[in-house]
Amino acid sequence: MMKIKILITLLICSVSAFAQSPKDKQAILDVLEKQRTEWNKGNLETFMQGYVKSDSLLFVGSSGPTYGWQKTLDNYKKTYSGKAGMGTLTFGIKKVDFLNQDVAFVLGSWHLKREKDEPQGYFTLLFKKLNGEWKIFVDHSS
Repeated sequence: MMKIKILITLLICSVSAFAQSPKDKQAILDVLEKQRTEWNKGNLETFMQGYVKSDSLLFVGSSGPTYGWQKTLDNYKKTYSGKAGMGTLTFGIKKVDFLNQDVAFVLGSWHLKREKDEPQGYFTLLFKKLNGEWKIFVDHSS
């Protein structure tokens, strides 16, 4: 019986260790809002500041995986050329879950309103807290 009580206590402690403050969740939402705002200004370089600036950044889109911050930026520039190509971006955040104190999972939807079309889809993101800042290190968008 004592072993069961200890195990339950350890389980409760480990689950609560992943509970994050509302401040961390807000910081992640702030990164996404800044990305949305910068995208809508046509500023891809500032939009990319939400991502970890590293060769280990993984972006998975319709053409498969891309590694690296610069390569991801280059692909965005090719795919969404100019303000007309970028349109107006909106997000719908469905879920923010913390996997541990420094890693969070985000599920959301994206929608672009452009003159000729309105593409939309979903994304899953993994955020990591690096030097006190939340950055995206995995993005799977479809």
